[in-house]
Amino acid sequence: MPQTPNRPPAALAGPLLGLRRAGRVLLLVFLVLGAAAAWHWRAFLDPKAISGAIAGSPLAPLLFLAAQAVASLVFVPRTILAIVAGLLFGIGWGLFWAVLGSVVGAIAGFLVIRYVNSGLIDLEAMGFVGPLVERLERGGWRAVAVLRLIPVMPHSLANYGLGLTRVPLGAYTFGSLVGQLPMTVAYVELGAAGQRLIIGGEGWIAPTVIGFAALLLSTLIPALARRRARG
Repeated sequence: MPQTPNRPPAALAGPLLGLRRAGRVLLLVFLVLGAAAAWHWRAFLDPKAISGAIAGSPLAPLLFLAAQAVASLVFVPRTILAIVAGLLFGIGWGLFWAVLGSVVGAIAGFLVIRYVNSGLIDLEAMGFVGPLVERLERGGWRAVAVLRLIPVMPHSLANYGLGLTRVPLGAYTFGSLVGQLPMTVAYVELGAAGQRLIIGGEGWIAPTVIGFAALLLSTLIPALARRRARG
């Protein structure tokens, strides 16, 4: 006889569904309150102050990753954390932790909104948004990467927006990694240059030049991609 999947008894199905809905509502409330708090105390989001607070702990890399994940959920610009990575860890390790942290934060936002949404919103059925979503889903990781390269697109907003689509997690993760890389390199380099200036050391010119070059590259790539698409 074919085995039937284990399902909760009918008497428990209703309460379990209610608990899941309550969990989604509570998570959404947490995100809204967190975003409001981040906006209210935005004056304290100073890279030097954040790096000073984290640097005193032997668990600095783990604290940085946790801060990156939370920041991605509550609309704190990831550029602040990339600068913190440069200030804290220098160029090499700073780039490693910043890239890892930005991907962790992107995945966190993506999975959270998929859990909260759970079929409530169908972007493909929303007028002119539908064709755009379909193009994005067909484009896979390349479309995600191009979206990440748009300078005015907030990191958290992109995470949540992409979480509402049917883009697979693997394609989303790889596209986010590729698309976020130029901007991450730019701000880590600038943070590392600031670190060397703060301690009165030399060698700050090279990371500054590399940082601004990466910023320029991150603005040129989307323009080139749009031109190629039109052609």
